[in-house]
Amino acid sequence: MGDYVVKVEEGRDASHGKPSAGPVYRCIYAKDGLLDIPAKFDSPWNFFSESVKKNPNNQMLGRRQIKDGKAGAYTWLTYQQVYDATLKIGSAIRRRGVNPGDKCGIYGANCPEWIMAMEACIGQSIIYVPLYDTLGANAVEFIINHAEVSIAFVQENKLLPILTCLPKCVSHLKTIVSFGKVPDKQKETAEELGVACFSWEEFALLGDLDENLPPKKKTDTCTIMYTSGTTGEPKGVILTSAAFMAEVLSMDQLLLETDKVGSQEDVYFSFLPLAHIFDQIMETYCIYCGSSIGFWQGDIRFLIEDLIVLKPTIFCGVPRVYDRIYTGIMDKISASGALRKSLFQIAYNYKLRNLEKGLRQEEASPFFDKLVFDKIRQGFGGRVRLMLSGAAPLPKHIEEFLRVTCCCVLSQGYGLTESCSGCFTSIANVFPMMGTVGVPMTTIEARLESVPEMGYDALSSVPRGEICLRGSTLFSGYHKRPDLTSEVVVDGWFHTGDVGEWQPNGALKIIDRKKNIFKLSQGDLLTAASTKCLPRFGYTATVLSHFWWLWLCLRGRHSKNGQQNNQEKGDFQSLCSNIKARKYILDELNSTAKTHNLRGFEMLRGVHLEPVPLASIGI
Repeated sequence: MGDYVVKVEEGRDASHGKPSAGPVYRCIYAKDGLLDIPAKFDSPWNFFSESVKKNPNNQMLGRRQIKDGKAGAYTWLTYQQVYDATLKIGSAIRRRGVNPGDKCGIYGANCPEWIMAMEACIGQSIIYVPLYDTLGANAVEFIINHAEVSIAFVQENKLLPILTCLPKCVSHLKTIVSFGKVPDKQKETAEELGVACFSWEEFALLGDLDENLPPKKKTDTCTIMYTSGTTGEPKGVILTSAAFMAEVLSMDQLLLETDKVGSQEDVYFSFLPLAHIFDQIMETYCIYCGSSIGFWQGDIRFLIEDLIVLKPTIFCGVPRVYDRIYTGIMDKISASGALRKSLFQIAYNYKLRNLEKGLRQEEASPFFDKLVFDKIRQGFGGRVRLMLSGAAPLPKHIEEFLRVTCCCVLSQGYGLTESCSGCFTSIANVFPMMGTVGVPMTTIEARLESVPEMGYDALSSVPRGEICLRGSTLFSGYHKRPDLTSEVVVDGWFHTGDVGEWQPNGALKIIDRKKNIFKLSQGDLLTAASTKCLPRFGYTATVLSHFWWLWLCLRGRHSKNGQQNNQEKGDFQSLCSNIKARKYILDELNSTAKTHNLRGFEMLRGVHLEPVPLASIGI
């Protein structure tokens, strides 16, 4: 099947209550076996320490300095400076009684301190646990207690939230370290509960530059990452050092085979949440390559400004970000006048045709790249050579637009926290993979399993079914939840819950979800009917009650004078297309959601009113 995968096992028919499954495939670059981790690597700490030896003076972590309320140029810490600071922080952690195998929380936005805290944990064989509040109001408290977090590094503006839940966490959490300073009142609050609270500088003074670090094994747990999940409590995904390293090395192998590997000349723009696996892998890859990592200010209003100042060479985004960029560019093109719009369309069509013919990005249209598309390239800083998209499917029209106009390689991937980020990726400069998530990474074997109840057959001429994975980058289970682990890992295969379709060229396309779950454009998972809000069909019932009330109001039965308003009278069709009607129902639904403490990403962004009586469709 195709030029980019090889079959390593035949499919199987349904038997003994198990559905049929399709053949097992690997990436063509792993045809002789999945990637092996070199013996010299025991943990991701090796990536960092080796880069320090090779590039001690290279810029590693940078951020813009704020002066008089304005952001200036990026200022940098070198690899050697970060290494020394990390050794001190790691030493200080140990002196607080935290030992190898214990848990350390990291809570805050992307910044140099986040990476240094992570590396300090890895160096001391301590398991780091990202904390984030988008999982729900009580998520931080739950994770601290469930993972038994004994020390937490916390961004300054997250100190208050963590102190709020601290009374319920003191059985485990004994030390809090701020990324910056600690107000006296907050320090007193923590100490009254028996928890020591330090500023970053104070804590670093407790440590030293001792390089005699604990021994490490590939099988050691590196991190426990709690997923947004769907309903109920967050699940802690256990990832070993081996899985983490294999993912990074697989990315390097694929770039070596298809494009260009990272180097000390590369600059990465850090703005996707470090609390998620995608950005952790990307930044660890940059550290492995000796590249520089520049952090955004944390304000979406200044994201483009940060890009222009940093001038990165590698940019990672999620569909929600790319959609905003696409919309902004198209708005400018629409307002540019007839001549410029015509020129843009001519250039776009010309380059698109050449890409479809198989020309590489740099060969497809160097003339129009300079004349027409350079302004778009400059919007990303002018130097981006590699653009990646993940976390959720990228709409095909946006992927095509970016491939044509951004003058760089774009690769879309698919992955989960359980697969240590990417498990599929499209191949650089292979245009027919557009609209797909590509082929398995070189650490993964994949197959489809039939879903008879949904009509998906993994053995049909167009194979469709649930995506199942096995390989060296998969998780080791859910922390303290073997019951949940056994539900998704069956006979050595991890069942993702996503439904895919193999394409003739060997690429995979995501077409459905096995359960009633949606993946939002920023990557969060959401059930169609939140059990925390309303019972099954609760949203439907709410929509109906609001709809009929609105219908009666528009017909004038509840007007002040009690007379029917003929101007507002109309049929269901006109009511469903009424902007005010849609806004009314949207506002009412979100009001109900807020009453039941739904999270921000669970709020509705829009509604569609369908003028079909529910009785006619059996409801």
